[in-house]
Amino acid sequence: MMDYYKGKIAIVTGGASGLGRSLCLALGARGAQVVVVDIDQEGAQLAADTINQAGGKAIFAYLDVTVYENAQRIVQDIINKFGRIDLMINNAGTALHGETRDLTVKHWENVMDINLMGVIYGAISAYNAMGKQGGGQIVNMGSLAGLIPVPKEIPYCTSKWAVVGFSNSLRVEGHDLGIKVNLVCPGIMHTPIHDKTPWVNVDKEKQVQPKVMKYFMGPEQAAKRILAGVEKNRGIIIFPFYARLCWWIYRFTPFLFQFIFNKIIRDFRKTRIVR
Repeated sequence: MMDYYKGKIAIVTGGASGLGRSLCLALGARGAQVVVVDIDQEGAQLAADTINQAGGKAIFAYLDVTVYENAQRIVQDIINKFGRIDLMINNAGTALHGETRDLTVKHWENVMDINLMGVIYGAISAYNAMGKQGGGQIVNMGSLAGLIPVPKEIPYCTSKWAVVGFSNSLRVEGHDLGIKVNLVCPGIMHTPIHDKTPWVNVDKEKQVQPKVMKYFMGPEQAAKRILAGVEKNRGIIIFPFYARLCWWIYRFTPFLFQFIFNKIIRDFRKTRIVR
């Protein structure tokens, strides 16, 4: 793994915290030139400083992934500075818990703008540049929720299902151009995104998920799994084991999940706040 990433020019969106930060630190430790980008510029600088202080190479920049021109600018600036871009990891994301009947259009727009359009903007900006330079690698962050349906977070699921279709199709299209495309679909991870996730019209304190979050995989371990899969150029990187198992069961016997999903939404509704 050290040889594969050494010297690569790698951009990571959402690199200021959580999984993005862990990916940046892991890439820096493996000898990549890391470009940490995030809307949280202070956090991005801190991540870059941590890499540099450990003997790696990193720079940081501001990026709002919901603005296409920003994604184009970042890619072009990096090419101007380093001559190429080898790896684009579209990691920035957000989440939302709430029944569809309680959500506004703004809720939908925010999730789709970040999780879907943010991935598309970053990917196509890098894809066009990589096509001209003769190759490169794009990594898009999906989710287990993009492979199986999950109630109470339908905007999130919708965005991730779209990322799955986009990434799988782009992988085929980019093959003959020398552009590798990898899709990452992890199960639930213990990252700061869950602390920031809005819970709409329900009592978060009565939900099970926040209480058991500490038992799920942390970002450092997840970053290792992802980079190992990217090195092997796996089309879909699914982890941990329960996530792969759920995906396989759903593909062949989707009706079995109906009972689980019914319980999830019924338990969720028990804490719904009626206004």
